[in-house]
Amino acid sequence: MRAEAEAATAAIAQALGLVRRSLDWDKASARLAELAAAADSPDLWNDAGKAQALLREKTQLERSVGRVRAIEREVDDAATLVELGEAEGDEDTVAEGLKALADLQRRTGLLQLESLLSGEADANDCYLEVHAGAGGTEAQDWGAMLARMYTRYAERRGFKVEYLEESPGEEAGIKSCTLKIIGENAYGWLKTESGVHRLVRISPFDSQARRHTSFASAWVYPVVDDSIEIDIQEKDLRIDTFRSSGAGGQHVNKVESAIRITHIPTNIVVSCQQDRSQHRNRAIAMQMLKARMYEAELQKREALAQAEADSKSDNGWGHQIRSYVLQPYQMVKDLRTSVEIGNAGAVLDGDIHSFLEASLAARVGGAE
Repeated sequence: MRAEAEAATAAIAQALGLVRRSLDWDKASARLAELAAAADSPDLWNDAGKAQALLREKTQLERSVGRVRAIEREVDDAATLVELGEAEGDEDTVAEGLKALADLQRRTGLLQLESLLSGEADANDCYLEVHAGAGGTEAQDWGAMLARMYTRYAERRGFKVEYLEESPGEEAGIKSCTLKIIGENAYGWLKTESGVHRLVRISPFDSQARRHTSFASAWVYPVVDDSIEIDIQEKDLRIDTFRSSGAGGQHVNKVESAIRITHIPTNIVVSCQQDRSQHRNRAIAMQMLKARMYEAELQKREALAQAEADSKSDNGWGHQIRSYVLQPYQMVKDLRTSVEIGNAGAVLDGDIHSFLEASLAARVGGAE
């Protein structure tokens, strides 16, 4: 038992060492002390924008540093528990200590993976668009299922979800929707979800109960703040207003204030119908347009940095990334990492973290 505990403790220490290195521990600790002093300054709020950025950085650093320190403390406690249990011949105490170490090993692995989220916009909130593919009601119902999957994932992670736009299907589901997912590293975790998702099932809309294949696309891009300058000329924009056509209720407001903005040079189109105010919807749509243009620039930089001809296609609309099979068997398979999960119901209820971990690790590994 002691050997098992020592092996787990060594593995945790090694992983924490890598996390410390990725954080540049000494610099991070010094920066945190610097930010704490600045936050106590009476002049902090003389510049509200600067104050918010400072406090955001402080919160993120406190969380990163604090999680490492907490695991280090808990490892010592768990190892001591194993030693005491062995000394007293108490198997239940030993088992409790080993269980705690196993959980700490899992948490440290996740922490190590999160330390890879060091991209320029990885810490940001994100927008997530879902578009139903060709196939009418089948595809539109699949689009709604996919949007719900991401909503449930976000809820599991403690992220906040806002519906910015929703275009319902003729009979069921959605033609498209746009979500804003708010939480630390939301973009970093979800950025690899852009692509085509394929569903195979017995259709609930087919009176002959035949098997159907449906497609829907997801597209993820980061929310950007005012500190990032994106040059958008008014003359390059076409702005249309239309009546909201969503389901209403908790998601969207059915008022004649929805906004669609087309950036003519790039043909990027965004729309928002979240608010009853046309001016507010226009402001949100402009933020989305800015984010889309920023994401396009990030992709260009990444393609150049990695020098991989296919790096951009991994995020492209035409690239199928995952298959969800409900009939004649249940299996969800990621086509990029070959990760498979047999419990399709759990995946569609938001349990997609295994896929995100694997695709993030593969993406970072491919960039090294």
